[in-house]
Amino acid sequence: MTGGAGRIRRLSEGTINRIAAGEVVERPASAVKELVENALDAGARHIEIVIGGGGRDLIRVSDDGIGMNAEELALAVERHATSKLRLDEAGLEDLHDIATLGFRGEALPSIGAVARLSILSRPKDAESAFRISVEGGRTGPVEPAAGRQGTQIEVRDLFYATPARLKFMKSERAETLAVSDVVKRLAMAHPEVGFTLTSGDRNLLRLEPELPGEAGRLTRLGAIMGRDFEENALAIDALRENIALTGFAGLPTYNRGTAQLQFLFVNGRPVRDKLIVGAVRGAYADFLARDRHPAVALFVDLDLRDVDVNVHPAKAEVRFRDAGLVRGLIVGALKRALAEAGHRASTTVAGAALGAVRPEMMAPAGASGYAPRWPSAGPARQPGLAEEAGGWQGAFADLGGHAARVETVPEAAVDNTPGLPLGVARGQLHETYVIAQTVDGIVIVDQHAAHERLVYERMKKAMAAGVARQLLLIPEVVDLDEAEAERLVARIPELSELGFVIEGFGPGAVVVREVPAIFGKLDVGGLVRDLADDLSELDEALSLKERLEDVCGTIACHGSVRAGRRLTAEEMNALLREMEATPHSGQCNHGRPTYVELKLSDIERLFGRR
Repeated sequence: MTGGAGRIRRLSEGTINRIAAGEVVERPASAVKELVENALDAGARHIEIVIGGGGRDLIRVSDDGIGMNAEELALAVERHATSKLRLDEAGLEDLHDIATLGFRGEALPSIGAVARLSILSRPKDAESAFRISVEGGRTGPVEPAAGRQGTQIEVRDLFYATPARLKFMKSERAETLAVSDVVKRLAMAHPEVGFTLTSGDRNLLRLEPELPGEAGRLTRLGAIMGRDFEENALAIDALRENIALTGFAGLPTYNRGTAQLQFLFVNGRPVRDKLIVGAVRGAYADFLARDRHPAVALFVDLDLRDVDVNVHPAKAEVRFRDAGLVRGLIVGALKRALAEAGHRASTTVAGAALGAVRPEMMAPAGASGYAPRWPSAGPARQPGLAEEAGGWQGAFADLGGHAARVETVPEAAVDNTPGLPLGVARGQLHETYVIAQTVDGIVIVDQHAAHERLVYERMKKAMAAGVARQLLLIPEVVDLDEAEAERLVARIPELSELGFVIEGFGPGAVVVREVPAIFGKLDVGGLVRDLADDLSELDEALSLKERLEDVCGTIACHGSVRAGRRLTAEEMNALLREMEATPHSGQCNHGRPTYVELKLSDIERLFGRR
């Protein structure tokens, strides 16, 4: 038999190794991931990573794990040799019982095929360490050496044996960032392990081991995702059909422009999976605009046989036996945590408000800190007693565009009950913002945004009782491709619960008989095609839910207290009390805060008192 390139022949061992290396080691970060995972599997409690040239010139990973003896060291650099697969009852390796991070048995020989690899290891209580080297696929002998307990693996001149791969390397900075990302993800998954990452003379990461439990995990997440996340994270803890979900999710008002702060870990393994993108999007769809993304770190633990970790050469993806169950668990747990957060908004809201005070409004005032710099109409003009009114009006005009109009609440009308989270109303500013006093600060409420959320939550409760349907006088047939139609037909029961009744109409088409009555006039064909697209990309029917929410949001907007309406003291305090009792009232439907809380300490800093 012949092929397009000549007669069929067996590949050389060197070529086989290089092909395997190309699957497992795509770039320096891939090599670092494999080596650090090996260290974790070896029970390490401290892992030190040193790189040079973005990892292309040098990668050194040192750990204090169990180490290897001379025999194990020789086997470690052979292809298809591993310590990470257990035997089943028939004495065969069980590929469905993988409790470790690495399992393919190709990482070390693959790296050795394309680089200069050196391994130094010493088991606990052994008298000496042993060393072995592999250069471009050529393995040297195992030799005694001096070394501490654990293993140190050094990789130099990555891809020197396959120069063509070097052309695909990115800049040193880009490769260094990729290595850092890999190490951070593994550190998030294993807070009980200490990590250091050094590039040249720069210390990129230094993390001490954390105590076991929720507090230790949150501290580790805060060290990597930012202390703001630590302060604004909601604990997640749920269990369904032997699948455990734990972790933390950020408040809706603590959001980002990308989904880069969304992490998923499965049985201690960092993975990238579209499942989390869809699940998080579904859980937060009620609180964030489509271009804003929450920060989450979720940890799924389930039976090893219910997840396939052998679907990607770099072990970056997994396949769940019941992906729908896992997704439902994530969505439900996130929504429950968000509901339990009540009216809470992120602490970063106050920081953003303080940061919005323009620097030119403040000027150095010697040792006392800062003093206000008043706006002036001309050069060298400073406000004196005779100009006091004009000066204050000028300051307000500069900040608000016109003189402030404050409606104060008579003292007799103020509820002085202590301990109310949102305080008691003290006045209304510009007929738009309610000013309340708390025990240790003030709260400024956007009356329209707050009431819009309250009305919206009421409408959601009404909808939960059942979505009214509207029968189409003439059922509408929508043409799709065959796969899209099949995906929609498979979701008929779920769509029916949302008031959307469809049926299959032969290959590549569906017929729509009923739609949610709340829609009114509707482009049925466009909605069906959007649903099909969502099912294709994310395996979830989000468009219908989102459109229902959009309609509810529009109705809520028109039915809520408008900006510019003067409120009585009773109305202002009633608004504050309902916000305290209503879930999600800390943000509007787009993730913007409905109120800003400033502590006395924040205000004192503004006036240079701190």
